[in-house]
Amino acid sequence: MAKALRTLRLGEVANLLGVSSDTVRRWVDAGKLASRRTKAGERRVDAAALARFAATLGATDESGAVARQSARNRFAGIITRVTKDRVAAQVEIQAGPHRLVSLMTREAADELALAPGQLASAVVKATNVAIELPPDSTRRVRARTSS
Repeated sequence: MAKALRTLRLGEVANLLGVSSDTVRRWVDAGKLASRRTKAGERRVDAAALARFAATLGATDESGAVARQSARNRFAGIITRVTKDRVAAQVEIQAGPHRLVSLMTREAADELALAPGQLASAVVKATNVAIELPPDSTRRVRARTSS
């Protein structure tokens, strides 16, 4: 008898990946993450399919952006806050369960047009965090706020 495949509710998937249930629903609706409906109409994700999908989340497309780079620690996420004064800027990124903060010049933040809701990657080398934008840097995602 074949062993039953483990399936997960969308909320469980969200907890495992450190994202909201709404994000998981959007992935499923867009066809990025396969799911099936139970007889009761609940959406479920196969654990093996989730593992394959999760492995792709950290992959970045750097075509043409950088020939080579020594930094290995990349955290893809969403910008949640940008605070600027006359000289410096503080940029916060939520990458799964991780909150990363980058300090940079205001000029750099302005040139990148950094704003809450923008997809970006925090690139960590030693104690510095640099912000990189994906090739489609015009894409914005609404940040979740708590009331």
